Amino acid sequence: MNIILILCFYGIIINIAGFALMGIDKSRARRKAWRIPEARLFGVALLGGSAGSLLGMYYFRHKTRHWYFVLGMPAIVFLQLAALYLVWHHFPLTHAQGFLP
Repeated sequence: MNIILILCFYGIIINIAGFALMGIDKSRARRKAWRIPEARLFGVALLGGSAGSLLGMYYFRHKTRHWYFVLGMPAIVFLQLAALYLVWHHFPLTHAQGFLP
């Protein structure tokens, strides 16, 4: 299995986790149950799940009144996309490097 496929699977899984955590925390908030710490929500976003976390935030209308989520999540998405762009354009993967079949 090549590195690109592994990274794609990782991206899908971590974004699903970010989306799901927002939904789970919203459900727990309604029931006044034990909550997922905000640091964990941001942690998943920083580990690559920022797009899923941002989508979950607005889909479930959760944490949309907290300025640090309203500004922080899009900032993380932007920084991750910028990093991906820089890596993709400064270190292009070619057949000669053995990453692609």
